[in-house]
Order: sequence, then C-alpha cells, then structure tokens
Amino acid sequence: MTRKISHSLINGRTGAGTAGQGLKVEWDSTEDGELHWKDVDESTLEFVPGFQGSNYGFHSGGWNGSALITTVNKFAFSSNTTATDHGDLSVARGDTPVGHSSTTDGYTAGGGEWTNVMNTIDKFSFVSGGTASDHGDLSVARLWPSGSCNLTDGYTAGGFTSTYVSTMDKYSLTSNITASSHGDLVYNTILAAGQSSTDYGFSSGGYVPGTGKVDIINKYAFASNTTASDHGDISTARALYGAGQSSTDYGFSSGGHYTDGSPINTIDYFAFASNTTATDHGDLIQSRDSAAGSSSTTNGYTAGGRSSGYTPVDTIDYFAYSSNTTATDHGNLSSVDSLAAGQQY
Repeated sequence: MTRKISHSLINGRTGAGTAGQGLKVEWDSTEDGELHWKDVDESTLEFVPGFQGSNYGFHSGGWNGSALITTVNKFAFSSNTTATDHGDLSVARGDTPVGHSSTTDGYTAGGGEWTNVMNTIDKFSFVSGGTASDHGDLSVARLWPSGSCNLTDGYTAGGFTSTYVSTMDKYSLTSNITASSHGDLVYNTILAAGQSSTDYGFSSGGYVPGTGKVDIINKYAFASNTTASDHGDISTARALYGAGQSSTDYGFSSGGHYTDGSPINTIDYFAFASNTTATDHGDLIQSRDSAAGSSSTTNGYTAGGRSSGYTPVDTIDYFAYSSNTTATDHGNLSSVDSLAAGQQY
C-alpha cells in the first residue's frame, strides 16, 4: 500500500533532499505482522507538495443561498461521486475564506460576511471528521482574500476589512499563533484566485479598487518578507471570484465573472517560471463564479459556486493540467454551496 508521510528515513537517509516532507513511499507487509520500508530508488519517489493532494479534495464553509454554513465537504479525486459531509468549521463563514493544506490537516482562514469580517483560522483533520479547532488568527480580519501555501506555512493575501488591504499574512501550519505580516501585494486586491509553486505564492485576477485593474498576477516569495512583484496578466474575462488551482509548473484560474456580474466558464493558465500573459486552457462545464479550487497532482477541481442570478450550485468538475479541453463532470457537493474555501489531501 502507499502512505504519504511528513518525515522518513529511506536506506538510512532522508528522502531526496526534502527531509521526507510530502514524499510518498511504499511499505511491504511481511508474514511477521510488521510493516517494513520497501527497497526503492530515491530518484523514483513521488514528491507531493503542500499545494497538491493525491487522495481527496475538500470544500469548507460557504453560502447556500440563504445562510452561511459550517459544512466541510470531502470528495475523492479518483471517483465521480457525490461528496460526503466531513464535519464542520468552528464558525459559519462565506465571502471566500482561503483554504490551506498541510500533509495532515486543512485550514480555513478569514472570510465571514459583510457585517462580520473574520480573522479566525480553523484547522480540521483530513483523516477524521468532526468540528474544526481554532488555529489562531490572521493579523488583519478580511473578506475576499486569496491564498497559497507550502508544506510549512499558509499565506493569505489582500482582501477587505473596514478598508481594502494589501497585506499578506503568513502563519505556521504546525503551531497555533497569530499570523505575521509577510509584505504587501503590488496593489490592494480583492476577489482574486490563489495559486502556489514550490517557492512562490500567486494572486491572480481580482479587482483593484480605484484603478479598474482586473487582470494582474501578483507573485511573492515564500522565503522573504517583501512586496510582491507583477507577474504578467490573466485575460480580462477572468476578473472576479475565480477559483485557483496549481500544477507543478503552472497556475490555473477557473470560472469567475465579468465586472457586470455575468459568470464565465473560462480556464486560464500561466507559467510560474515566466512573466507572460496567461493562455486559455479550455472551459468549465458550467459558467460560474465563487467556486472553490482544489489541486491533485494531475488535475484541477472546481467545486460549487454561483451560476447566473447568483444561484449557488453543487457542481464539481475537473480538468487535466496536461491538455486544453473542456472540463469533465466529477459529481456533486452534498448540497449547493458557494463562496467557500478549497483544500486537498
């Protein structure tokens, strides 16, 4: 069988220069009832970064058309089935909180509603259901931020509190403390999609109040607390409430709506390594905004959201990173939901 681990010793050494973090290795079951490491070549080990998962996608919180909810949905990457209820957040929240993922837990940060802007960071186990626990607070409460993560930290960028903010927050996935400032976005940006590479976080699209900008891609280093840099543009059609997904080399922004509020089905992608305008990567099966994005090692998933008339839906679809085609139906959430956070395990 296969197990994802946080730390390992293989042939007496840590895995592939990563301290074993995010590696998948195999166990051999023997007749003595013990489990032993399988003899493998380290060069063949699969690296699973914190911004991708191998097993399940999660969809936490959101708005069902009449109220904010606490539900955490769980759906398998490998099968097209209806998602199951995996527990609840500690507090109901919508208005696009951000989702972060470690190798064992999911995190939901910020969000809330117009009259109750939140700074709470919730933590829930990927393996066992139940109610999430409080994992500290953002430095600034905010609606409509974007998020990214690596294997050790979660990042929450931009958004709105009593005013528009450019602050990027960073918090440890392993310790319950208040987040610290990690620099600023190029502009005060809201309603953007978040993506992650191994070393950088990205905030794509969204809206920059007072400028009319709706296409900027911000790029910021995980390792240093500095102002983000401009990393090119997405198509202007991908303006607001897009869902973010990440392959190893590319960021994807799916769905969203025009500035007039009409939803779209466009999927854009851009290279992490080069500062260029994003390219069309096909379409979702349904035009919608306010969906939550999850990322496996091969596919991007877009769950829930709102169709025309701001009507919440339960659709889950997925698209391959490797091919520019229309997305495929991948089942449904346990109920209609929008404005939620996405995670992966």
